[in-house]
Amino acid sequence: MVRFFKNRWLTSLLVAFIIVIVVLFILNRKKPVQEVYPVVATQPVGIEDVEIYGDYVGRIRAQQFVEIHARVEGYLEKMLFEEGTYIEKGQTLFQIDPTLYRARVKRAEAQLNKAKAQALKAERDLNRIKPLFELNAASQLDLDKAVANYEGANADVAVYEADMEQARMTLDYTTVKSPISGYISERNADIGTLVGPGSQSLLATVVKRDTVQIDFGMTSLEYLKSKARNVNLGHKDTTRNWNPYVTVTMADGTPYPYKGLVNFADPQVDPKTGTFSVRAEMPNPDHVLLPGQFTRVRLLMDVREDALVVPTKAIVIESGGAFIYVVRPDAIVEKRFVELGPELKNTTVVERELSKGSKLWLRVTTSFLTG
Repeated sequence: MVRFFKNRWLTSLLVAFIIVIVVLFILNRKKPVQEVYPVVATQPVGIEDVEIYGDYVGRIRAQQFVEIHARVEGYLEKMLFEEGTYIEKGQTLFQIDPTLYRARVKRAEAQLNKAKAQALKAERDLNRIKPLFELNAASQLDLDKAVANYEGANADVAVYEADMEQARMTLDYTTVKSPISGYISERNADIGTLVGPGSQSLLATVVKRDTVQIDFGMTSLEYLKSKARNVNLGHKDTTRNWNPYVTVTMADGTPYPYKGLVNFADPQVDPKTGTFSVRAEMPNPDHVLLPGQFTRVRLLMDVREDALVVPTKAIVIESGGAFIYVVRPDAIVEKRFVELGPELKNTTVVERELSKGSKLWLRVTTSFLTG
């Protein structure tokens, strides 16, 4: 009886042990591995009007820069302006001693009056000779002399009239006036200085800077590219809705609020630098842009209308070229090689191999979704 109970106890213990093992096995069994899918994003191909610019270093110059010179010699008597101020066209700037030139005018007047008197006498003599010649009371020689004297006297009048006009013009040159409106520089000659073509002739300069010119250089390759885009620099094109305009940056790095248009392109390339000169005209109503200042110039070279643009992060570059993952209509992703155009900010223009409405599979993100 004791053995029976002992065996029964061992059997129960064994069964309990087996049950515990089975339960532990079930509890510790690993869960089936679930697939992990990366989270990706799709984005349709964008269609935009893409503006393509070129960056250059330009120099600002005044629209007009006129040097004021003394055209006659004499001592500088007066300066009738404030240096650095705005002056009007025709405003008197300097006065040169006119004493000598007034005397020359008086001398020319006297010579002209004398010549006119001689011409009047010659005319009276001719009028007396003509009737006498017709009556055979005067010879042909007398008539010829009277005609010659009359014509010579009139020629002398013409000569002295020219001398008189020249003397008056020279006298007028003693009053130096501004040929344009603008800002005048400091004077180059002090009061009492002998000025004129034979000595100090430059008196001041006048700058018109309500409008300024922007000069910069482009390479011959850029010129050919502009021609390939049908951009004729220096000429307006009415067949398109845009024209090559420039923007500049001020000295503190801020953009200048006005735009300028290219109005000239040199027809030949400088062999020393390999560039050709381009000029743009820009308004300067507040006189912020100073002549002689260097600035950064941006030139609108082209506008790609309805261009296909994609995020730059969607492009993969490898030795075989650039490609993009494109989602087909059947939701299958395919690798498609593309021809890239210019890159602008965070987007890139795609020239070929993409169509409007295509969806791009962007690069895999760092977050994951289990399912």
